[in-house]
Amino acid sequence: MKLVIGLDIGGSTTKIVGLTGHDIVGQLLVKSDNQIASAYGALGMFLNHYHLKLQDVGRLVLTGVGQTYLDQAILDLPTFKVDEMTAVGQGGLFLSALPEAVVVSMGTGTALVHAGPQAVWRVIGSGVGGGTLLGLSRALLGTRDFDKFEQLAALGDTGKVDLTVGDIAAYDIVNLHQDATASNFGNLIDEASPEDTAAGIANLVFQTIGTIAALTCWKERLDCAVFTGNLTLSASGRQVLKEVGDLYQVRFLVPGLAEFATAIGAALTEESQLLKA
Repeated sequence: MKLVIGLDIGGSTTKIVGLTGHDIVGQLLVKSDNQIASAYGALGMFLNHYHLKLQDVGRLVLTGVGQTYLDQAILDLPTFKVDEMTAVGQGGLFLSALPEAVVVSMGTGTALVHAGPQAVWRVIGSGVGGGTLLGLSRALLGTRDFDKFEQLAALGDTGKVDLTVGDIAAYDIVNLHQDATASNFGNLIDEASPEDTAAGIANLVFQTIGTIAALTCWKERLDCAVFTGNLTLSASGRQVLKEVGDLYQVRFLVPGLAEFATAIGAALTEESQLLKA
């Protein structure tokens, strides 16, 4: 059986995944600011890394904002396109093994879709996402390096940045414990360290995304949100999401290979749903 390769072409990264049927052969992430170079480069690197040839590829399926720059077949291979929301939903369901869920794609911004056995549709989105996290990190900490940010956030104390319910109330309010955030950055003290500020940024970004996800689950009458995209690589973010899910009593799931979900969803898309490049 020939490979179906899905490429999720973003603004600065391309994720590529190869499948035979429903089995994942391999995956890679390639960084480049040029979407065309990134797509071609990712394919070449994938084939080389997994010791494959062009003849092993049955078709390519492109998705993501970067696919708009590609309007012809890549290396004369059968090349198709699928809209990103369909790929997000299908990838999230495949990785979570759920029949239906809210799938949250955390990229530069955040998109939330309702994914079911028959259809996928966009519910809502937010400008708060990875771009927000790195932008605030650059403004407040002087770095856009994600790994450095994560190192700082892991050591921070949000109590020196955020205002909690316990800071303003003598006892728990209905459904809100003393540690719940009352105001992000509402208690920033002069002695707050870069680590504390990083933890506060993580709280702000992931509490916002988690709250939107919980509200979307309630609106769509679903009990689970599946989180995908590069931001799932944030250990501090995953912990915040767990706390938000517990607070709102909604199941939040981050499956393995979540950062590749959209590329996987593209590769899994039925040929009848694809557009020829």
